[in-house]
Amino acid sequence: MTFDLDRAWRVDPRVSMRPEPFGALLYHFGTRRLSFLKNQRVLAVVSSLADHPSARAACAAAGVTDAELPAYARALGALADSKMITERISHDSRT
Repeated sequence: MTFDLDRAWRVDPRVSMRPEPFGALLYHFGTRRLSFLKNQRVLAVVSSLADHPSARAACAAAGVTDAELPAYARALGALADSKMITERISHDSRT
């Protein structure tokens, strides 16, 4: 399944994010999975997802170019598959 950049996303509330010089460590307390964000720009996108109407908007705000979007969509898709990020739904007050 392809990650939908035009939907609203957020970091799952059960995820702890610890910034690191290389990016960040994410730990999901529900699944007990650990994920790594490999650079500061990915961290900027992920940590700002809830502040934007879509993942595409979060990417644009972090300076991700159109040429880089497919790589970011794959990275965000992997985070969605591992439940680190979840789609925001209409009753979420941040949408």
